[in-house]
Amino acid sequence: MARILVVDDSPTETEAFRSMLEKNGHEVLTAENGADGVALARKEKPDVVLMDIVMPGLNGFQATRQLTKDPETQHIPVIIVTTKDQETDRVWGKRQGASGYLVKPVAEATLLSEIASAMAG
Repeated sequence: MARILVVDDSPTETEAFRSMLEKNGHEVLTAENGADGVALARKEKPDVVLMDIVMPGLNGFQATRQLTKDPETQHIPVIIVTTKDQETDRVWGKRQGASGYLVKPVAEATLLSEIASAMAG
């Protein structure tokens, strides 16, 4: 299955994603903020990144832009997973290079479908 990097500053959200993903056979890596997420993605080259937006320091939009503009990591699909449900946020997320945008709370089937779709290109 896939190696998935979860970048979220909420331990509760991170654990919920880990539980869902591991139950479905995926390997999960985690980072608590955007800067750590970017560094870990560069080092580990996960198959997909699930990116929160609201985090201290480097936010999810900035981290997504760094990953999608870097030749080393631009092949890794980034799916934004956030509580921000405004159309402007969705548009901005796509402009940063995100391949998907999900609003929390995310149903397991929706999350898995989005991951499969992102990995398929």
